[in-house]
Amino acid sequence: MNWFPVLLAVHVALAISLLAPSLVLPFLLRDRAAAAGAPAPLTRALMATQGTGSVLIGIGLAVTGVGLVVSLGPSVVTQPWLLLALGVYAANLLTAAFISRPNLRRLMRLSEAPPEAWRRRARRQRYLAYAMAGATGLIGFLMSAKPALW
Repeated sequence: MNWFPVLLAVHVALAISLLAPSLVLPFLLRDRAAAAGAPAPLTRALMATQGTGSVLIGIGLAVTGVGLVVSLGPSVVTQPWLLLALGVYAANLLTAAFISRPNLRRLMRLSEAPPEAWRRRARRQRYLAYAMAGATGLIGFLMSAKPALW
């Protein structure tokens, strides 16, 4: 049996789920009351994924990535479109880890802040999520189109 399609599907699902909290939570927390009150089940699941789930997802992503390279051959790692996509993904992960997630935690703790300050921070967080979603779309384009870059 050819395991490549299964491995690819699991790899893509893990890659998206690693970024999903930073992409989706800013929109689920649009309302100050939603951020301060008891979160909905989807919000709780994304918050758990953002915490300890990230390590497990990252390990699974690394294992499936190595499996894909082994099944396709090491020459795939020299493809320019893949190198660019990996660079964009790394930038997206760094943005999620060092900017988006800490800001989300601060935003969820802002119960005493004036409503306008909370809305301003929430809006900034959503703009960051838009940029990260655009980068994720670029990765999807590079992976599917495999353009000749250089």
